[in-house]
Amino acid sequence: MSTDVSPRRGSDFAELSRLVKQAGLLDRRTGYYVVCLVAAVAVLAATCAAVVLIGDSWWQLVPAVALAVVFTQIAFLGHDAGHKQVFTTNRTNAVTGLVLGNLLIGVGYGWWMSKHNRHHANPNHEDEDPDVDIAVLAFSLEQAERKRGFFRFVVKHQAWLFFPLLLLEGFSLHVIGAVPVARREVRAWRVEAALLVVHAIGYLTLVFSSMSPVKAVVFIAVHQGLFGVYMGCSFAPNHKGMPVLSAGHQLDFLRKQVLTSRNVTGGRFTDFLLGGLNYQIEHHLFPNMPRPHLRRAQALVRDFCRQRSISYAECGLFTSYGYVLKFLHEAGAPLRAEKVAV
Repeated sequence: MSTDVSPRRGSDFAELSRLVKQAGLLDRRTGYYVVCLVAAVAVLAATCAAVVLIGDSWWQLVPAVALAVVFTQIAFLGHDAGHKQVFTTNRTNAVTGLVLGNLLIGVGYGWWMSKHNRHHANPNHEDEDPDVDIAVLAFSLEQAERKRGFFRFVVKHQAWLFFPLLLLEGFSLHVIGAVPVARREVRAWRVEAALLVVHAIGYLTLVFSSMSPVKAVVFIAVHQGLFGVYMGCSFAPNHKGMPVLSAGHQLDFLRKQVLTSRNVTGGRFTDFLLGGLNYQIEHHLFPNMPRPHLRRAQALVRDFCRQRSISYAECGLFTSYGYVLKFLHEAGAPLRAEKVAV
């Protein structure tokens, strides 16, 4: 992997940006997103209608699974709005993000924006990326050594526990996103709080008025559990298993984004399944690039990197999960060695 610095590298990203702009890849695709938004809301409404029509039956597990997919697809659109990919004005994108995040899926938009912006600024940075500062996981030997108690046990076996832990991710997103709102730490906390309350009331009313309490609890467990798994499986391949940076690294913006990111290969179905996050390298280089342009940008960025001997990581979806699990297994190795030594 090439990380050395040459005199011309400070201008590499500027040169790549000119090529991208000349190709029109940063132009808005508002019509595309309007169709996606209308379709997402329509499918959400249809799924909720199915819950009402099915009534008190175990067949409710079918819309529970469907709703997990719908929630994740809506989250992808909220992600795009947060990056100002959807509309031309910041206000319209922000309102869209609030409606999609807080109202429709019950995840705090303000919290997510703050966290995600810090992630984009310093991806895979051990001290500055919140996505590699997770209590139940360790992404370096140093992080593993700092774990204590229950978290230390989990990190020892984190490769085996990774996918089961994702079953809790959906519930975690709701709670973690609501805490800054309750503490008034986000700018529009009143609006966010109101939308979260409306979501919670609407969701719980729909579920508990349509089926018995036992089935309602199972419905929520299946829906939120699979929502967390889908979300986690969409984001995990992007950076996990790629180089983890620390203070003092000498990478410029272009190399910092490319060398810490991984693309997932595949066709149009993969694009839909991962919400465009499979083009993670291009997305990190140009966060406001509309999703439908990422596929076209990939060939341009990949060729640009190869011409400059910059490692460009891409692999299939299941291969990427293998890399993630191997990385987590190795990060927890020192803690497992302690048990052997004893």
